[in-house]
Amino acid sequence: MKVLITGAAGFIGSALSLKLLARGDTVIGVDNLNDYYDVELKKARLARTQDHPNFVDLRLDLADREGMERAFAEHKPNRVVNLAAQAGVRYSLINPHAYVESNLMGFMNILEGCRHNDVEHLVYASSSSVYGANTTMPFSVHDNVDHPLSMYAATKKSNELMAHTYSHLYRLPTTGLRFFTVYGPWGRPDMALFLFTKNILAGKPIDVFNYGKHRRDFTYVDDIVDGVIKVLDNPSAPNPEWSGAKPDSATSNAPFQIYNIGNNEPVELMRYIEVLQDCLGKKAELNLLPLQPGDVPDTYADVTDLVKNLDYKPNTRVEDGIANFVAWYKEYHGL
Repeated sequence: MKVLITGAAGFIGSALSLKLLARGDTVIGVDNLNDYYDVELKKARLARTQDHPNFVDLRLDLADREGMERAFAEHKPNRVVNLAAQAGVRYSLINPHAYVESNLMGFMNILEGCRHNDVEHLVYASSSSVYGANTTMPFSVHDNVDHPLSMYAATKKSNELMAHTYSHLYRLPTTGLRFFTVYGPWGRPDMALFLFTKNILAGKPIDVFNYGKHRRDFTYVDDIVDGVIKVLDNPSAPNPEWSGAKPDSATSNAPFQIYNIGNNEPVELMRYIEVLQDCLGKKAELNLLPLQPGDVPDTYADVTDLVKNLDYKPNTRVEDGIANFVAWYKEYHGL
């Protein structure tokens, strides 16, 4: 296949590109290398794929309508994975406009590119943050998600609604993936694992929000990528049992699907920190803080549909995943 991946210099996008190239696919990688976090890390990720003969490197912003139109028209991808977005719940409190430009305008350009170029399947990143004020655990894709707690979450919910519209109007198969706290080697520097590791090694305190009472469905990056590929290879189809009288939010009478993609095994934040301390051989100084605005106390993915439909099997223990991250972090930083 020829697959267009947005966010190809990102954490998940880079890992996905490598896996698709390894199996013989052509990857058109789109990234604008913005400076939301360390650009050198993004360049280092890209360096792993740039010399591959089947990798096309496009430096492009999703919000650039004409640029995206050219990219689709010139490269004619069979399928698209949209991972590029303005990320981060807390940053959305500071700079909400960035989320509208990237996550809404940019996604609109992706949908139009797919519509006008006969794309067979659009897979796009949603987020566990869409569950917002929901308290029923585990989070199910069949639950109502109309109460987001951050602008980031609101844009991700909007992406799902926009995708459904295109699935309905143009019969474009779309699948949204609600990611649950992805971690592992080559991860994002604004995520807890990266920040904790950096500060612990430097002998600085780490900020632990909600006094460490968070539970997160931490999911290792390789398990995420395996799930994305399973989804990519199986375009969504209409649900023949769907009814407008009792609508199911995860499916439709259009070729539309929503999946949770997580580890299905939440871990307490303090346990996560304990494992990290063991891997580093160093104790952390904890700066215990209240729950941040926009954050949710717990996340827990019900992945029943993904397991049943596509045989998804996350199998990386947090102990192994953190150990792999620490080994990579030390090598990358020459420690």
